[in-house]
Amino acid sequence: MLELNYDGIVIGAGPAGIAAAIRAKELGLKVVLIENRDLLGGIPLQCVHPGFGLHYFREDLTGTEFIYRLFDKMDKVGVEYLLKSHVHSIEFIAHNEKIVNVITPKGVLSLKAKTLIYTAGARERHMFEINIAGDRPAGIYTAGEAQILMDMYGIIPGKEIVIVGSGDIGLIMARRFALEGAKVKAVIELMYYPGGLIRNVVQCLQDYNIPLYLSHAVTRVVGKKRVEKVVVAKVDEKLRPIKETEFEIPCDTVVLAAGLIPNLDMLEKIGLLADPYTRGPIVNEFLETNIPGVFVAGNALVINDLVDYVVEQGELAAEGARYFLENDGIPTMDWKPVVKGRNIRFVVPHYVSGRRDVTFYARVQYPEKNVIVTIPEVGWRMKMFNVRPAEMVRVKLSKRLLDGASSAEKISIEVAPSE
Repeated sequence: MLELNYDGIVIGAGPAGIAAAIRAKELGLKVVLIENRDLLGGIPLQCVHPGFGLHYFREDLTGTEFIYRLFDKMDKVGVEYLLKSHVHSIEFIAHNEKIVNVITPKGVLSLKAKTLIYTAGARERHMFEINIAGDRPAGIYTAGEAQILMDMYGIIPGKEIVIVGSGDIGLIMARRFALEGAKVKAVIELMYYPGGLIRNVVQCLQDYNIPLYLSHAVTRVVGKKRVEKVVVAKVDEKLRPIKETEFEIPCDTVVLAAGLIPNLDMLEKIGLLADPYTRGPIVNEFLETNIPGVFVAGNALVINDLVDYVVEQGELAAEGARYFLENDGIPTMDWKPVVKGRNIRFVVPHYVSGRRDVTFYARVQYPEKNVIVTIPEVGWRMKMFNVRPAEMVRVKLSKRLLDGASSAEKISIEVAPSE
């Protein structure tokens, strides 16, 4: 077994991993980027629609245009990477020593590093997790599978489509199917509000006259060799289907867009602590987990709306790794817990020191209009016309503002009605 030594190892070569590797290289670290597929880039490679890069590049780009900008940066700084490489196991030896065992086409490698940046993304929820009963014939896909088939291989999975869930990828695929001549019969959403960005609801559904059924659920799939129809029902306030409201929608394809779950299996095996609300890790302001020297970014950390936030987190994790190496670990600090206040479902990071600028990523529990997002301990307030669970609230606080909360035992974020 060949052994190699690095300052940092980045697992996952999507936007977060590429951004982390680039930033680490710019900071003078010896890093390697590991990807289990046969190409770099992650999800943006299968996204031919625009909406990428508005914050990071100040341009409206397609997913492929966005990721190729990162490829250019990666080539310029000379990032080392491994493709078709499966991470078999991760070993935590000491706070400054981790071993990543990787199976590659050239053999098994044992990679040693002082830090690890984990950017392995998220997985899609499947039918068993969203309690859809009935048959399991051909014609059932996750939205990601359908997107890969259409945008990377030129294969349209079906002609009469029902989409379960109104997350952004489901909305985007509704438009994609419509553009290819398929008939999107309906988008079915369990909650009373859409699961994706409002711009996607307008541009992908309303502009194409695609019906959106809020407070509805697909209760059963019917079909022998191929999907023939789905049974749909309204749900009550406890999200239980109302039997007498059932109706059928004939279709040949069911596309599941029921959300994503951070992919943390490898880290959980070495003792990672997870947040039950994000399903991602508990981290401090450096995006370091409870495992010293292990950092997480991108959708493995928290499910993001925008790829711009994913890249931002990748760069922050690389800066955290450099800080760790310079100090032989993150120095002991007076960590303050970040507490969820009114109408906040989750917030990341979970701990801050007040010694540096911090960016918070939060989501609300339910939609509200005319509100004020506030952090009382530092006197920070931001008025917002709308807040929605589908749209992340991003707050950047300077060290100067956080200095004002030096005596506070915690930092809290809440949404208050506008005065």
